[in-house]
Amino acid sequence: MKIAILDDYQDACRTLEAWSKLDGHEVTVFRDTLKDENALAERLSDFEGLVLIRERTRLTASLLERLPKLKALSQTGKAGAHIDLAACKKLGVAILEGSGSPYATAELTWGLILAAMRRIPQEVENLKKGAWQQTLGRGLRGRTLGIYGFGRIGSVVAGYGKAFGMKVRVFGREGSLERARASGFDTVSGREDFFASSDLLSLHVRLIPQTRGLVTAQDLARMKPDAVFVNTSRAELVVPDALAAALAAGRPGFAAVDVYEEEPVLGAGHPLLRLGNAICTPHLGYVEKDGYELYFGAAFDNLAAFAAGKTPPA
Repeated sequence: MKIAILDDYQDACRTLEAWSKLDGHEVTVFRDTLKDENALAERLSDFEGLVLIRERTRLTASLLERLPKLKALSQTGKAGAHIDLAACKKLGVAILEGSGSPYATAELTWGLILAAMRRIPQEVENLKKGAWQQTLGRGLRGRTLGIYGFGRIGSVVAGYGKAFGMKVRVFGREGSLERARASGFDTVSGREDFFASSDLLSLHVRLIPQTRGLVTAQDLARMKPDAVFVNTSRAELVVPDALAAALAAGRPGFAAVDVYEEEPVLGAGHPLLRLGNAICTPHLGYVEKDGYELYFGAAFDNLAAFAAGKTPPA
């Protein structure tokens, strides 16, 4: 099978143990990200299978119609809004979904929380410039951690908060609230109270059409001037430009983000990168070797099984 792996920025796939699962297939790895549909159509026209790294490339109906040889899309993790599923069904393109681990993203989330609260990046830079103890950070114990969305990742982050002695409160749809209560966590029914009372607020909601723009400027304006807003989920969950404007206005006082509306962000071209009260990382949440082995191992297994005419592993 002729296979393309898209958007492997670091050329990491070839370094994985899972790489051998594609032995016997003709595999091309693309490290760059193309946004232009014509360029994508030309690049991908001869491939029968594509391995998609999360949502780095959008596959619209018009693009899919220009890929006559395409038989299968193997997604690392679950397929999302970046794939026109109806078009795939119409064109007979199989969607192969895999699984991964919530822990890499949860750990990165906690790293951002600690970095923001203790001003770690700022103090590292200050020390390199010859300064000593320029900021006064804050601890976590006894403070209120708001978890928006109690799914696979949010539930792990909530557990970290409990281990650090924080008051954990969960907000979200009824399913999230039920799972949180079953796990022994407090829940919040009022949106205004949730945003206003959280010292740290971490967003863990899946991006679907109904959740796009879920967090509004009004929500952010209710946060405390010393609160921290954390987003390791998807940038589109927040109304466009609302977070940068809120940080400039001082509510919340700080943000730690790992996701952006258009990725990759090159040339420091995002407004959050110009703000002193924002810590920004380049979508590292799931970018970790053990997690990659799981994500790509499943994606490669699924595609290899499909090529052999077998049912992909569950």
